[in-house]
Amino acid sequence: VQLQASGGGLVQPGGSLRLSCAASGFTLDYYSIGWFRQAPGKEREGVSCISSSDAETYYADSVKGRFTISRDNAKNTVYLQMNSLKPEDTAVYYCATDTSYPAVVAGIPGHWGQGTQVTVSS
Repeated sequence: VQLQASGGGLVQPGGSLRLSCAASGFTLDYYSIGWFRQAPGKEREGVSCISSSDAETYYADSVKGRFTISRDNAKNTVYLQMNSLKPEDTAVYYCATDTSYPAVVAGIPGHWGQGTQVTVSS
């Protein structure tokens, strides 16, 4: 099970980025996926999660209305569309997966990918 996150970068406040999380070695169809982030000096926090059936999604209050999680099972990839970015969104973003949606929402998924840096600054 491997996850590869990409799409991070430097963006001005108010801008947008789309993060991708490509899975290999397993089929995402049966897995729930979460995006997490960790800013310097802060604890890791859950940003957004999506269940294997897409029936359930979770968004942290700080990103509701600005971020959208989605998946493309044909590409074995999950996305995080981030709009109206703010400086406080600056962090390393990680994707993670588990067959258990509650485990992902709780921040304890079994498999983690490496992070991608998102920097929001003028």
